[in-house]
This record gives sequence, C-alpha cells and structure tokens, in this order.
Amino acid sequence: MIPPIGSTTVPALTGPALTGPALTSPEQARTGPRRPLPATIKAAVFDCDGLLVDSEPRWRIAEAAVFAAEGQPYGPAEMERYLGRAMDECCRDMARIFGRPGDERAISDALLAEVGIALAEGADPMPGAADLLARMAAKVPMAVASNSPRSALTAALVGSGLAPLVPITVSADDVTHPKPAPDLYLAACATLGVEPQHAVAFEDSVTGAAAARAAGLYVIAVPSEPGRPIEHDWMLDSLTDPALTAWVDSL
Repeated sequence: MIPPIGSTTVPALTGPALTGPALTSPEQARTGPRRPLPATIKAAVFDCDGLLVDSEPRWRIAEAAVFAAEGQPYGPAEMERYLGRAMDECCRDMARIFGRPGDERAISDALLAEVGIALAEGADPMPGAADLLARMAAKVPMAVASNSPRSALTAALVGSGLAPLVPITVSADDVTHPKPAPDLYLAACATLGVEPQHAVAFEDSVTGAAAARAAGLYVIAVPSEPGRPIEHDWMLDSLTDPALTAWVDSL
C-alpha cells in the first residue's frame, strides 16, 4: 500500500531574489556547471510534472479535451502557453479565449476532471527519477514543490509509483502565489527546516526555474523545452546524467 503523501499548508511567503547569471540557451550552457557545484547541501526540492513524472502529455490531453468541448482548436501554441503555469492562471486565460469571463471555477473543475481521467490511465516516471530520488533520500531531506493543485500532484506521484520516495509535498493549493513567485520553494524549504541558500532545486520549466532562482536555491535545470533560455546554475539533458549521479553520491 502506498503511504499517504505528506502536505503542508503555509502562509504566503516572500523573499529577496537571488542575483544569478543571465539566461543562456541550452546549446551554450551544457558544458558544465555555471556556478561551482555545492560540496554539501542540506535539502533538495524537486518539481514534479515534466521533471520527475512524464505527466505533461496527460495534462495536454486534458487541456485538449476542455478546448474541444468549447469548440476551440488546441495545438502547439496552446501547449507552450500553459506549460509550467499555475492552473488558476491557465483557467483565467481559457475563460478569456472561450468568451466565458467569470467562469474560471467551472473551467477549472472541468480541467481537473479531465486530468484525473488522463492520469488514471498512468503516468510514467521520467528516466532516472526513481534512482535519483532514492540516492538523494540517503543524503538529505527532500520535498516536491509543484504548481499543480494537490489532487493532480497526488495523482501524478501515485500513478508514477514515486509517491513513497517523496513524503513531503507542497502544491499550488498551499501558497498564495505559485511559480514563478518564490513562495512554493520558500514553503518547501521552511517545511524541511533549511535556508534556501543551503538547498538545491531541480526544474524543467522556465517558470519553475525562475521561482527557484527567486527563492535563492541552487538551480539544476533539465529543460523540457529545449532551445528556450532558462535560469540555471547547472543544466543537464537528463536525470540519468552520470555527472549528476556522481555528484549526489559524493554528498
């Protein structure tokens, strides 16, 4: 039996943005860490969708179903528009497109229902995710900080089989301002009892990486949108990168 996923409800948090390196394209940055890898860390915080779990295709299926129900086209532009964004923000945009201002709650309910159906069919863990989590758990406390509502976050982690490895999670439901605001990462660090500057963040989206940077964490990016500039201290193509495994083992 999969144990329940832990949660935390926290007040709105704010913090000074860390002044980091300028955005760089992935092609220019995959030559090694842009900032020295920390020799020690006190915690690790992971994004979920697209980073740990291959749930983004399931979200795209759900969004396409909602658009189809409204008689609206859904294609690559819409996929890019919503990638990594908080659900309430997406639903406000959908309400505008659908000509249904003020109907965001109904659209949100419809989207969550479709997400539940899509995730119930299964969502695979990303390559290397389970091994990385197991290795990191032997070193430091961990949490997941996701822009998804708690119901969708839980469904993704349970459906992928990763839930037992990440007992502490913070969802968009737990903060006032989701990513790209720093609140989710600040909340995760507060729950773990560490200062953000002593933690490392793993992200795949531009929105999420900006949130981690603003919170002050060391940012490891594994982009799900190759070619788009993304905040990072270290950029990788995959969680299976041997250099990442070696670094975690050295902690």
